[in-house]
Amino acid sequence: MKLLRHLLLIFVSTLMSVPAYSASLIRDAEIEQALQQLAKPVLRSAGLGSGRIRVLVINDPKLNAFVVDANHVFIHSGLIMKLNRPEALQAVIAHELAHIANGHLTRRATNARVAGRVTAIGMALAAAAAIGGNGDAAVGLAAGTSSSAARRFFAHTRAEESSADQSAMRYMGSAGLDPSAMVDILQIFRGQEALRPGRQDPYARTHPLTQDRLRAVKGFAASYKKRSQPTTTEASYWYARMSAKLNGFLRNPRTVLRRSESKGNGEIATLRRAIAYHKTPNLKKALAEMNALLKMRPRDPYYHELKGQILLEARQFNAAVSSYKQALALAPREPLIESGLGRALLAQGSSGAAKQALTILIRARSRDPGDPQMLRNLALAYAKNGQNAMASVATAERYAVLGRFDDAAIHAKRAIGALPRGSSGWLRAQDILASSKAAPKRKKKRK
Repeated sequence: MKLLRHLLLIFVSTLMSVPAYSASLIRDAEIEQALQQLAKPVLRSAGLGSGRIRVLVINDPKLNAFVVDANHVFIHSGLIMKLNRPEALQAVIAHELAHIANGHLTRRATNARVAGRVTAIGMALAAAAAIGGNGDAAVGLAAGTSSSAARRFFAHTRAEESSADQSAMRYMGSAGLDPSAMVDILQIFRGQEALRPGRQDPYARTHPLTQDRLRAVKGFAASYKKRSQPTTTEASYWYARMSAKLNGFLRNPRTVLRRSESKGNGEIATLRRAIAYHKTPNLKKALAEMNALLKMRPRDPYYHELKGQILLEARQFNAAVSSYKQALALAPREPLIESGLGRALLAQGSSGAAKQALTILIRARSRDPGDPQMLRNLALAYAKNGQNAMASVATAERYAVLGRFDDAAIHAKRAIGALPRGSSGWLRAQDILASSKAAPKRKKKRK
């Protein structure tokens, strides 16, 4: 209950009133596992702890990375797919962590409040398409604002950038990672500042790059170079898996299948083909590749989950449930897998399956209450089990997470009128109603 109230307060305080665009935040258990593995040495060097900060991917082809609070680093898929080695991604993460560790967020937020110029900044978790173009594996993030205000809020000063560069290089060196990867990142954006603002990638607009800064980074890289060690097998492996999954779902499947990285019998090539055939769609070939993957790694929960997703979207509901159950047995505390299993059980259509789904989705909600796809399925599970008032609570929570506070209030009031006063569901509905009243109201567009 305290966690939900905390999340709702965050959603209200950071929700932007009129977003200029909406981008999806990729929520995928395998990708998040890869990101945590890659971030771990940098987090350790920065003294921030591996459990405190999450690194998440926004499904956006633009090149950008940013932080909005002390607990999350956001990186655009376009930037990740532009990179060619794990150390480059770790350099991006290190740089953004430096902004957190050096207190730049606090100073920027204070300056914004004093100036009174940034009133529509922040983020709101929202339902969005999965990496494959549907909602099965993703939660959305409305990460836009009016563009001028956003640039003002997210933008770092040149002094902050230099400070973050120096700290990031120190983190990389302490972790034994090749510091020259930071130079690779800056080279990608070299020349961006000469372009008109409308043609620049967001990173160039919010992270000012100068020749002095580039020279300084090259100097740091040379001084820390002696500390670097060869890329670990684990880092290379998880980077390759994440890249394969992003490319498989975000690129045209026929293009993916033609690439050399998709040839041969290796694990990563097989993963790329499995996803590409799924998107084509060609269920027979996709399952053949998945079975080959599971023969290589029979106890990999993420491959069982992916097979479950493929089967579910092919309407093979019984087989999908079986795959999701195997995935959950291997990763029993993963809410994204629990959410997938709940959805597959609901698709079976029986009353027994609906009861199982409700139990599993309630547990998933307790671990990840900000997942609109899960909340939609939870509301459906409550309704199928005759608990319509609790279905209204889950629906209200979903609309609150989406930032649709007027709709959230309607369902919260419905729940409050039907639930026993003081019950858990009644209190949750009260929290949502209070948050809805406190939320910024969207201005109606003039006709």
